[in-house]
Amino acid sequence: MERFADEAAGIYLRRMTYDDTDAIVAWRNNDEVRRRFIYQEPFTRQGHENWIKNMVETGRVVQMIICDSSTKEALGSVYIRDIDRQHNKAEYGIFIGEAQARGRGAGTAAAKLMLRYCFEEEKLHRIYLRVLADNHQAIRSYEKAGFVKEACLRDDVRIEGTYRDIIWMAVVNTDNSQYR
Repeated sequence: MERFADEAAGIYLRRMTYDDTDAIVAWRNNDEVRRRFIYQEPFTRQGHENWIKNMVETGRVVQMIICDSSTKEALGSVYIRDIDRQHNKAEYGIFIGEAQARGRGAGTAAAKLMLRYCFEEEKLHRIYLRVLADNHQAIRSYEKAGFVKEACLRDDVRIEGTYRDIIWMAVVNTDNSQYR
């Protein structure tokens, strides 16, 4: 995984392990992270360990930890899920768990690294994501990483009693040289 590093952004990706469970549960239960997700239910240790066993270990999900290059500290996570080998596509997700790592470009850099991984290692053709339409910071980050808006689904999800719009974005691998 040493190949999936961005020196300028000061991050690298490594495979997630069971040892990351406590950090992931804490991050996903943090209000700043949780409120930006479509799925907002509380995370538990048991739920995350089941995720690893049933999704990661079966190859339906690839999940990485975003780490600070100088301190080796875990900053967040990036993943692809619902990997579809017939159509060579997967859904992308990310969260920056450590508050001090937000807003410094780590998310955009991690997205570019994960896209390169998806295209080079997994040989996928299309990576897509769903994002709450009012999450403007994330949308800008995704666009910088190469994602393009494809659709807006009005009132697509109901969160805390309010219907919210979802933006679909994707990257199609026509030439992965932009992710090197």
